[in-house]
Amino acid sequence: MNDAVIIVENLSKKYRIKHYGETSLPRYSALRDVIASKFTGLFENRKSKTKSRKSVEDFWALKDVSFEVHRGEVIGIIGRNGAGKTTLLKILSRITEPTEGRVRIKGRVASLLEVGTGFHPELTGRENIFLNGAMLGMTRAEIKRKFDEIVAFAETEKFLDTPVKRYSSGMYVRLAFAVAAHLEPDILIVDEVLAVGDAQFQQKCLGKMQNVALDEGRTVLFVSHNMGAIRNLCSTVELLADGRIEMRGAPRKVIAHFLRSGASRAEIRWANGDMPGDDTIKLHMVRITDTAGCGIHMVDGGSGFVVEMEYEIFRKVRGLEVGFRLSTVDGTAILTTDDKPSDYAGSVRLPGRYLARCQMPAGLLSSQTYCFSFGAHEPNVRLHYLVEAALELVVSQTLARAGNDPSWGVICPTLPWAVSKMK
Repeated sequence: MNDAVIIVENLSKKYRIKHYGETSLPRYSALRDVIASKFTGLFENRKSKTKSRKSVEDFWALKDVSFEVHRGEVIGIIGRNGAGKTTLLKILSRITEPTEGRVRIKGRVASLLEVGTGFHPELTGRENIFLNGAMLGMTRAEIKRKFDEIVAFAETEKFLDTPVKRYSSGMYVRLAFAVAAHLEPDILIVDEVLAVGDAQFQQKCLGKMQNVALDEGRTVLFVSHNMGAIRNLCSTVELLADGRIEMRGAPRKVIAHFLRSGASRAEIRWANGDMPGDDTIKLHMVRITDTAGCGIHMVDGGSGFVVEMEYEIFRKVRGLEVGFRLSTVDGTAILTTDDKPSDYAGSVRLPGRYLARCQMPAGLLSSQTYCFSFGAHEPNVRLHYLVEAALELVVSQTLARAGNDPSWGVICPTLPWAVSKMK
């Protein structure tokens, strides 16, 4: 007997993207743009005027996607931004109609795709529980029976009679997830919205989903960039790429393939004419690898990784420091480090080509995206180059060491560097 609760057959979704030419105005224009366009048009030769040029492109967010989900399975869906993950969930949640193919679903579906979906900002938390619950298909009697459980899970007792427009995004997602999770659906669909909550609440939500799947035998579809959570929670993982299922299988195998597929984004090499630097030093290459030497753009918080720099020194120079700065994507500096030895004391660097490798220990970083900027300077003398935000690294949260505050001041830690002179 087939116990499939979701059957997706040749599912495709097409969007039409409009491109405007240089002489045309976009659909939404400011008044100043319209006035400027009309004014400049007065001085143009009529023959040189061209009609508004507009082209239309078909973009397939999903293309020929087929799979089955069985009762009690926890399916993780991963992929880069724009791979089609959210589009797929919207179709499964009956928010968006597919262009081709069909979906068959057996059972009650609860979806949590966007923070505060279905919440009215002027209503209180109490009123929105009833409103959101009704939108998700719960009866009034069912909501009243589960009301205390929902409030206790969301931990918003003090703010129940406060309009939700005064809630933080974290409070929004607490209440939204609490309502959806207590719907007792046959299928729970959850997008990356859990990233809004704090680490403790994320763990609580993951525990609830695990309880829903394992203890209650319900089905969960979970989209996340948190590879640790995907690996620990899911029984099967699907990797989406360019709107198609690139791989499906055991979490560790699929996640390893996904992390290595981003190797090209984890390395930058410069051509001779474009190398950062001057007549003293030039930077040839920077990259991020795992401990086995494979390029990565994502890493589990419980795993170490390596930052590599390849550079060339052209003349003897005293006191040269070559290193990188680690910061969050909003520009908050976390740490700086360089490859000078512990007994450096302003020693002379000899000409040659060097490979410097910095071993970053496991558990150092909390869950978020980080930027690496690379520079070389002689302190208080000369800046030779600075390449801002050259590389990005996504750190997942589950195994990251608790208590790390991403708003540290800049520190200069003693990290293990290995510098070797190349031929």
